Amino acid sequence: MKIDPDKCTSCLSCIPYCPMNCIAEGDDGTAIDEDECVDCGVCRNVEVCPEEAIYMPAEAFEYPRAIRMQFSDPSVQHPNLKAWGRGTEEAKTNDVTGKFGKGDYGMLFEFGRPGTGARFREIEKITTAICAMGIDILEDNPISGLIADKTTGTIRPEFRDEKILSAILEIRIDDSQLAAVVDKVIPLLDDVDTVVSVGLVSRFDDNDELPVIGALRSLGITPRPNAKINVGLGRPIVE
Repeated sequence: MKIDPDKCTSCLSCIPYCPMNCIAEGDDGTAIDEDECVDCGVCRNVEVCPEEAIYMPAEAFEYPRAIRMQFSDPSVQHPNLKAWGRGTEEAKTNDVTGKFGKGDYGMLFEFGRPGTGARFREIEKITTAICAMGIDILEDNPISGLIADKTTGTIRPEFRDEKILSAILEIRIDDSQLAAVVDKVIPLLDDVDTVVSVGLVSRFDDNDELPVIGALRSLGITPRPNAKINVGLGRPIVE
């Protein structure tokens, strides 16, 4: 995003609306820190600027910069996946899609939040660890298309310094892999320079229990069970 200095009157109305806090008044007027901006478009879309001085410049649509808006603005499509958002929708609608069956786990690493964001070089610290274990990143996950080498998990160099609002890395594991992921990957999160939330998608067993809760506790993890409840807006395709 940019602010047209010829139109801007430095009324400062736009500053509170930036999720990344990267709009500031300087000696030459109000401006956007281009390196910190994730091109989410919020400052423009709220239409708070009385002079319509905020705009998306042409370079924001060029690669590698274009990746910012694809992960940060939910109205912008990932061109290769023909999908929107920072992860796959199925991960949070498993009760409808049955993407992860009994005995399978969908493991999610959610990087960044408003106010912090995330750069792909930080996400790469986890993609390399996961791929080194022989675990694939889900092909329908937007991060998968940014991987240069699927055996090492390295991210294509042109994307490493790009900053986004948030991204969700998704993998599929089973019971036999859970302990190894917790042991080898979770400690690495301390070295990732942004906030990371970890989620585990699981299904109830035939006794209406979630055995993975006990398994996580035995590994030193205290899970906080929660659910996305299907209220009838989706038609379950799984029994």
